[in-house]
Amino acid sequence: MRPVNYSNLLLLAVLFILSGCQAGSKAETQTESSGIASYQGTASVSQGGANVLVANIYDCDRGRKAPLGTATAADGSTWTVPAEVNFDNDEFPFASDLYNPCTGVEFSNAQEALSALDGADIVEIEPDGELVTAYVFADNYFEMYINGIAAGKDNVPFTQFNSNLVRFRVNRPFTVAVKCVDWEENSGLGTEANRGNSHHPGDGGFVAVFKSADGGTVAVTDENWKAQIFYTAPIADLSCPAEQGALRLSENCSSAGAEDYALHWEVPANWYSADFDDSGWPAASTYTNDVIGVDNKPSYTNFTDIFDDQASDASFIWSANVVLDNEVIVRYTVE
Repeated sequence: MRPVNYSNLLLLAVLFILSGCQAGSKAETQTESSGIASYQGTASVSQGGANVLVANIYDCDRGRKAPLGTATAADGSTWTVPAEVNFDNDEFPFASDLYNPCTGVEFSNAQEALSALDGADIVEIEPDGELVTAYVFADNYFEMYINGIAAGKDNVPFTQFNSNLVRFRVNRPFTVAVKCVDWEENSGLGTEANRGNSHHPGDGGFVAVFKSADGGTVAVTDENWKAQIFYTAPIADLSCPAEQGALRLSENCSSAGAEDYALHWEVPANWYSADFDDSGWPAASTYTNDVIGVDNKPSYTNFTDIFDDQASDASFIWSANVVLDNEVIVRYTVE
């Protein structure tokens, strides 16, 4: 029988332990490189799904559920997701239907929609002002203020896809401020079920055309608007998002699933007022109809003479990331 070489066994044991430590250290490093410790931005960071407060704030046949929840961030702060909204606030007027499969109000053109209104919908910002009509398509939800006064909110928070009219009297110049929300099925994660993927990050998009009583174009959404982000999700790797001044960048980031992260920034208290200083905000990014995917939606295509008028073509606007940025505020002053 050959004698046991204990020195060799000891050497093998040491090598095995060192190998295990290196593997563990590598795994820990990988986790740290993508986890909360790796985040260098100004947002509060939450991870995983939110606490659902309301499973669905609006019922629509063939529409997605629209939950509201609260996400708790690593710093202890709590955030309403996908956004704090006025959907159930009776003092905030609903916009009129342009095309709405949920209510069955499906006009084939803008003139039909206007003819159905009796004037009670008009919001008097300034009673001696001109009558302005805003034609709006939002993916998914919007709340519009004119000079700080609530003028109209979307009557469908998620789907089916709808479009709206908002009418108001105002003198120029006037300031338009809109909270835009890309709703989520998976509360706190910025995702929805789509094409077999239970955590598909949906996209946003907002387009509007403002017309005077004589049919002239007063304003359209384009690159001259301002846009700032307040909720971004999902983010798989927190070392990816970056900030450059007021820019909150995530367009190169990816998502993975139910344990992804979300970024939350505080919305300024007076963001909707005419005198709010948005000079430091980034310019809105513009998107084509193909990118947003509206060419098969009659809530848009029935009104392309408005939205896609060659003389004053409106662009879809959002932040720089139309997929992961879920709460975006846009502003513009009409001269």
